Amino acid sequence: MSLTFGTAGVRAELGAGPDRFNDGTVAQIAAGIASWVPPGAAALIGHDARHGSARFADVVGRELRARGVTDVSAGLVPTPVLAFATRRGDYTAGIMITASHNPAADNGIKVYDGTGAQLDLEQAAEVEAAIAGPRAPFPAVTLPRRILDAVPAYLEALPQVQGGPLVMAYTPLHGVGGEVFAQALRRSGFPAAAVVTNQAAPDPDFPTAPFPNPEEPGVLDGLRALAREADLGLAHDPDADRLAVVVGSRTLTGDEVGLLLADDVLSRTPGPVATTVVSSSALAMLARRRGVPYTETLTGFRHLVRAHGGQLVFGYEEALGYCVAPGTVRDKDGISAGLLVCAMAAQDKARGRTLLDRLAGLEAELGIEVATGQVNIRCPDPEALLAKAQATVPPGFTESRADPYTVSSGDRRVILRASGTEPKLKAYLQTGRRRDLPTLRALVEGWLGLAR
Repeated sequence: MSLTFGTAGVRAELGAGPDRFNDGTVAQIAAGIASWVPPGAAALIGHDARHGSARFADVVGRELRARGVTDVSAGLVPTPVLAFATRRGDYTAGIMITASHNPAADNGIKVYDGTGAQLDLEQAAEVEAAIAGPRAPFPAVTLPRRILDAVPAYLEALPQVQGGPLVMAYTPLHGVGGEVFAQALRRSGFPAAAVVTNQAAPDPDFPTAPFPNPEEPGVLDGLRALAREADLGLAHDPDADRLAVVVGSRTLTGDEVGLLLADDVLSRTPGPVATTVVSSSALAMLARRRGVPYTETLTGFRHLVRAHGGQLVFGYEEALGYCVAPGTVRDKDGISAGLLVCAMAAQDKARGRTLLDRLAGLEAELGIEVATGQVNIRCPDPEALLAKAQATVPPGFTESRADPYTVSSGDRRVILRASGTEPKLKAYLQTGRRRDLPTLRALVEGWLGLAR
């Protein structure tokens, strides 16, 4: 088979063949995982609501049990719940059937080690080698299947926050986060959120969002309309590991939300923080101001959660991923992050303020604006487009880093990289002031051949 582990496991289009996601390739992956874990190990398996996810989870379970690995089924759960339960229980691996925010035609497998962290590069290479090897016949032994309801313990372990009379709008984007998030809000004393009606129930076709990523144009239109009458709008992606935030008419960027959450976490738990090389430099400035260690990692939470030797108290990536409680979930978690955002918004409302006021205060303290953005190009060969861009650096810019490819000019910075989960080239923009972003965006679009 030709499927390989990317920045978040294996993702591919559903269909027949060795480079597609189907019962055969899933069984091959499961056999590789079974040969990677020690004999007699236990693995926790969960799945989202995508086409085939429940069946693929059954395929993985049968393959593991037949090879002497205890299969514990968590059933239909958000990805952060599976990551939490993997760490909390006595498991050697956690396996989540999900393609997160990919289009409806895709599915995938995300694999966690026994600490609840995504496989690191060495572990992923070992599993890939095991998957590529010959698939031995089923042994004679077949273990019984076990069931785990992981949600109650996850809810109990969420950060303790003080609820308040906050008016909220919410969408799970046709995904599996809605009910768990509703329970989290209720347990914390928040009123129920108004939910975007035509995105409320899990639907593997994603009828209102062909690309169900909160960053994609148009995906949050329903939420924005509902949030006009609310204090706060929140969106999860379909497996609820990412979070988008709307305040009034403004949708905050991942870097803006990351700075707000970092300051909130550090106010209670000072300690090491981290973000990725494509995120804003604002977290580094906040860390210096708060006197805590800071580092940058490569993109992906497999790197972020291992920063500072595992002593991380907060990490985020600009692509709407936040790890606000690494001791509970060693991955991005849109549910716990959403709970903290609600708590901040409730505090601000009680003082006659909004999250925008809180953000402006932080920016004034740091002497910067968190002015970042993205240009994304879907294309069949992102690496070829990247190579073409590298041959024609924009006037006035110079190459400042080779990996990821970065060009800079004064306080303007552009980073290019091919997505690890979808066929697209991503350009990450940063300037010193928000008003300069449109000019930089136009320059980058022209550079990459998108000029109108």
